[in-house]
Amino acid sequence: MDLKQRVAGLPQQVPRGECAMTAYRSTGKQEHVPDTTSAAAADDADASVLGSIRLVVAVAILATIVFDRAYPDRVSDIAWIAAAGHVVYSAVLCLASRFALPFLQGRVILWADVLWFEAIVLLTGGIHSFAFLSFNFAILAASFRWGFAEGLRMSIASTVLFCASALASTAPADVACLLLRSAILLALGGVSACWGGSHAARQRRLAMLRDASQLSNPRFGVDRTIASVLDRINTFHGGSNCILVLRDKQSGAYSLRMAVTRDAMPQADAHHVDPAIAAPLLAYAAGRVALGKRSRRPGSSATQCIVHAGGRSGWIKCDAMCNDEIADLLDAASFISVPISSPHKEGRLYVVSDERRFAGDDALFLNNIAAQAFPVIENIDLLDRMASEAAVRERHRIALDLHDTAIQPYIGLTHGLAAVRRNAAADNPLVEDLDRISAMATQVIADLRSYAATFKAGTAGMEASLLPELMQRTSHVRQFYGIDIAVNLEGDINVNGRLAAEVLQIVNEGISNICKHTLAQRGLVNLRCIDGRLDIDIENEGAAMQAPAFTPRSITERAALLGGSARVRQRASGTTAVHVEIPL
Repeated sequence: MDLKQRVAGLPQQVPRGECAMTAYRSTGKQEHVPDTTSAAAADDADASVLGSIRLVVAVAILATIVFDRAYPDRVSDIAWIAAAGHVVYSAVLCLASRFALPFLQGRVILWADVLWFEAIVLLTGGIHSFAFLSFNFAILAASFRWGFAEGLRMSIASTVLFCASALASTAPADVACLLLRSAILLALGGVSACWGGSHAARQRRLAMLRDASQLSNPRFGVDRTIASVLDRINTFHGGSNCILVLRDKQSGAYSLRMAVTRDAMPQADAHHVDPAIAAPLLAYAAGRVALGKRSRRPGSSATQCIVHAGGRSGWIKCDAMCNDEIADLLDAASFISVPISSPHKEGRLYVVSDERRFAGDDALFLNNIAAQAFPVIENIDLLDRMASEAAVRERHRIALDLHDTAIQPYIGLTHGLAAVRRNAAADNPLVEDLDRISAMATQVIADLRSYAATFKAGTAGMEASLLPELMQRTSHVRQFYGIDIAVNLEGDINVNGRLAAEVLQIVNEGISNICKHTLAQRGLVNLRCIDGRLDIDIENEGAAMQAPAFTPRSITERAALLGGSARVRQRASGTTAVHVEIPL
């Protein structure tokens, strides 16, 4: 049985505050909002530059055909049309790049360039064409944009098409010229692909390090931050799963977290694991970066492992007996592992692949990610603990103020209503209304006391009580206001206690708005987690006429504090829906 199967059924979670390492290094980064705007702007700028260069190349080819009369017999009349068509095509793409159209950033555009260049080469002398070096434009662009593999494919395809032009040309075959120019084209393409691939890989790694240091919103808790980091690491390396194993230096307890590729939402929970499972994963010496691969020889399942001690020592072979045990435990064809250390915890981070064969650079870069990301997480954990301790004291004070300033007046109100009710005759037409108002006041007192007790205790367990709290709220609305509000939770709403408390307040405010500002008799509250965000929809049925446009200030402000947004949608039928999006 592999590690994923053993951990899948573990119910016991690490208590809040015990699953993250205590901070020992400070950093100013506290909140991360994915900078998709700047990345899109960079892509648009690249497309604009490529469009301009493409147009320059096309104009240069056409000008050469028009003014160069050195070899008029090698240029057919159709070449003028093809070159002019390429200029028009390039001008259209250059103009379109100013409008940031998405299709300009795809691979198809560059492959179309290769076909244009092949047509021009074929019509301007075949293997003797002056335009054969124009293939390098597409090769360079593909290499620097999508890396070595795409650049190499473009180089091979360009060389094959150039050689094909010799077969299609009516000119006498010149084998020496064909071989020389093919070799030049392939060599330049290979070098361009190598340089471009290095540049693309460097850009990806820099982006990953930036994301690792600019972590999730601390309001969502350290658990979700760690889960987000593990998921990003796993996605970046193309692994099947990413595993973090930690051992508490004081208690000796082991905890484990796992990010799996097929999971739509990273799991934030840490699990206690048996030392028999976790100890083998910590068998490598402290400070050593490890790379393990199963043998590809038929009939052999041995695991070859090398370790790196840092500095200039380089990679050395590791013949430890634990290599095969770790590979079997992880059920991995290849894995990389780096150490994690702090004053209170130690452990290792693994990225596992069922198919991909990791390289040494992958392991060393993973070590860089761990060295940069986990101190930030430790700092967030320290700040979270300090804020939690301060919040406990503040919640205690506010709970007492709530009891004295809000609950006591309601108690006085119930006493007054009870006195009026006793003095009212049995046939008084207001008796029923007095009883109903008295019941409402009693219920409000119970709600305030429950809220004060919950507020004083904090948000522990709030995620488990989110649905019961919503159902209780809708039940009260149905009883006192006659409004039937349905609650629908789509899938697993995986939020921590702090976020669950904020969600509950947003929904409560939305329901209160339905009761106070509409004549609706039915409503709907829908919650779902999708694409790394939490969607909240609060709807009410329409009236005869459409309500005026409005913005729910409290809901909008709460959503903004969580890094999200809120908007109101109104249909012609009068139905109003408040849609809230909160990033996870």
